[in-house]
Amino acid sequence: MEFTQQNVNNNTIISVGESSISLSHEKLNRPCFISARTTNEVSINDITEIDTEFLFPLLTKDSVDLLIIGTGNSPKFLTPKQQIELSSIGLGVECMNSTSACSSFNLLLGDLRKVGLLLI
Repeated sequence: MEFTQQNVNNNTIISVGESSISLSHEKLNRPCFISARTTNEVSINDITEIDTEFLFPLLTKDSVDLLIIGTGNSPKFLTPKQQIELSSIGLGVECMNSTSACSSFNLLLGDLRKVGLLLI
């Protein structure tokens, strides 16, 4: 799916495919993490692997208050234990299908929010 670029942020998502994502200045393989200032391809196979230990190196590179998790064609959700663990570090988390996650990320990034996107 292609997106319309609405701002000049380098990490705005242009298009997302089954195995990759195109930003305004680079292409990443999925799974990946994107924030306002950083991009990283990550090694994760399932939403059950998400915890503070996995996220800490990603979140320390850029200030993120809200993490949007794109879970593929259909939404999958964190367990209550995972939600409590992530909220204990002050991180809001929303899970949704990848297309909606990318649209939401672009919108919030354009509003200069401290948002991160994890596409699984």
